[in-house]
Amino acid sequence: MGCRKRAAKHELLRVTAVEGVCVPDPRGALPGRGAHLHPDLACLDLAVRRRAFPRAFRLQGALDTERLRGFIEERVGGAPSADRLP
Repeated sequence: MGCRKRAAKHELLRVTAVEGVCVPDPRGALPGRGAHLHPDLACLDLAVRRRAFPRAFRLQGALDTERLRGFIEERVGGAPSADRLP
């Protein structure tokens, strides 16, 4: 979604919108319209910059992506956390 590159479904992370918040759905079990993106911070940043989430979910206004960002950082190790610092 962010980088617009194609990939197999198992390589992508499903995201849904719940009350104005982008929520990661790795099992694909949450109800509602879903969007897929690579579990990578660069892809997430591109999607946010392009305003792809509201368009994919057919919603108006900005969506909160902090929960999604935290999930990707935890899963991929994209940013240093407090317990990783020396």
